[in-house]
Amino acid sequence: MVGRCGRDEAAFTVVELLVVMSIILVLAGLILATSSYVHNKGARSRAEAEVAAMSAALENYKADNGVYPASTTLLPTEANPFNYQTASMILFKSLTGDTDSDGQPGPGTSYMALKPNQIGGTSPAFFVKDPFGNSYGYSTVGPTGGGYNPTFDLWSTSGGTSSADVAKWIKNW
Repeated sequence: MVGRCGRDEAAFTVVELLVVMSIILVLAGLILATSSYVHNKGARSRAEAEVAAMSAALENYKADNGVYPASTTLLPTEANPFNYQTASMILFKSLTGDTDSDGQPGPGTSYMALKPNQIGGTSPAFFVKDPFGNSYGYSTVGPTGGGYNPTFDLWSTSGGTSSADVAKWIKNW
């Protein structure tokens, strides 16, 4: 049937098209927000598993050598993950046994095999990186910055880079 203006009434109006497009945009926004949440949750879970695995490897290192690998003067209160690379390089060399800095396990004793996505840096400065792309923090310094800590501190800032994000960190303590 033809309407008053001589056009077919089965066509969509501009308003109807705009309503449908806005609904699609809202749904797409919800999906993107959910996928970001799921991605971060997965990265946190992976970091928790990696911290647990590295902690077990460090215990094996101590069983063989009598002490944990000596770290730099990095404190577990340092909030900037860009300052962790030196300590994370010590962690990499100790866990993989890579004493010749070629990025491959050995020739020293290997306590943990790292996947390629866990290794950051280039030769001779390889380090262990977390799922968020930052270095893991590792320290054997006492909590006040002095002396030797009889245990170790291992942590990931989980993507946070300020001291306000400390509650979100993934830690072994």
